[in-house]
Amino acid sequence: MSYNPYHQPPAMHSQGPPAQWDYNQRQGHPAPYPGPHGAYGQQPSAPGWLPPPGVAQQHGYPAHNNYQYPAPPPQQQGYGPPPAFPSLGYAPGQMAPGDFRREADALRKAMKGFGTDEKGLIAVLARLDPLQVAAVRATYQSHIRRDLYADVKSETSGYFRQGLVAIIDGPLAHDTALVREAVQGIGTKEWLLNEVLLGRSNADLRAIQSAYERTYRGRSLQQDVADDLSFKTKTLFAAVLRAARHEESMPVDYRLIESEAQNLHGATAARIVNNADEVTALFARSSDNELRALNQAFASRYHLSLESHIEKEFSGHMKDALLYMLRTALDPAMRDAVLLEEAMKGMGTKDNQLVIRVVRLHWNRQHMETVKRAYHHRFQTDLVQRVKGETSGDYQRLLVALLE
Repeated sequence: MSYNPYHQPPAMHSQGPPAQWDYNQRQGHPAPYPGPHGAYGQQPSAPGWLPPPGVAQQHGYPAHNNYQYPAPPPQQQGYGPPPAFPSLGYAPGQMAPGDFRREADALRKAMKGFGTDEKGLIAVLARLDPLQVAAVRATYQSHIRRDLYADVKSETSGYFRQGLVAIIDGPLAHDTALVREAVQGIGTKEWLLNEVLLGRSNADLRAIQSAYERTYRGRSLQQDVADDLSFKTKTLFAAVLRAARHEESMPVDYRLIESEAQNLHGATAARIVNNADEVTALFARSSDNELRALNQAFASRYHLSLESHIEKEFSGHMKDALLYMLRTALDPAMRDAVLLEEAMKGMGTKDNQLVIRVVRLHWNRQHMETVKRAYHHRFQTDLVQRVKGETSGDYQRLLVALLE
């Protein structure tokens, strides 16, 4: 049997949702979930677990003593689990405290006069977290009296520039720009819509939609995405963008999960034509904890992994979207490792995909380290060395700095 990195053995179906593979262990026995969930997602929790009052689950970053996190979005009802906080860098105006004039001066020095000190730009920008980037950009504006984004954009070029301005944008503005890139012009970049919008927390989705409407006045993210999609995927993304999935703190109802596994099978394998609407509703409302439990229940009952079932029953963008959501729940580190390899394999590197994926990955250092281990586990080579072999020059130095 070939190794399926996303499928966990049915024997793991016990008290809590199965954890992602622990790439620190030699044996195939997963340990408790070691890190953050998805590219920017919330860390999964055991059924019934609630964070202490006032504590945000942020990326796996340790909370900074002086960072002020916004209140979570209000609940629509007076019951149910508390809504999650947005991920680090997804609250407008949020920035790290402290004096960042030294970083601002170093960046200006790297671009002032004849020629640009690319290594100087990398040295400052590659090591900043989302809130520090926001603080450096604001300090550059107030202290240097210039716009950092505009200066870097005018002094650099190519994929090196693309990576730097993505860092300066920060995760929220960058995601917003990526959604616009995905739907603008002829054709749709379906992979971008998947990676930015699927498997996200409700709080992050609301933040992205609000930022999109502020940035592109008169436009609605929901409407723009709907106009670019059709049929099954249009319905799926409309459901996802309602940002009404179950919170990760909501206990898993295993009896309901068993019933949903049967309903999922009945809506697909038991029909000549799939009932995609039922599958869409199930995936769009389920938390990652619930999707992991669903995966186990389905495999236990039908002796077939849910991933294999989706690959058999669906095709095209719908298949890719459902698999992305499932893999986010089962093993986000392996999901990202495979996506990085897909950007580099074959004739020619897909540089646009590679720089986007590395920049988005680097915001979450703990998750990134898990991805590097997953990559080595799956492809038997070091991720940094692989990236070095596919890139060159300042672009190479930037990606390596982000990964290290």
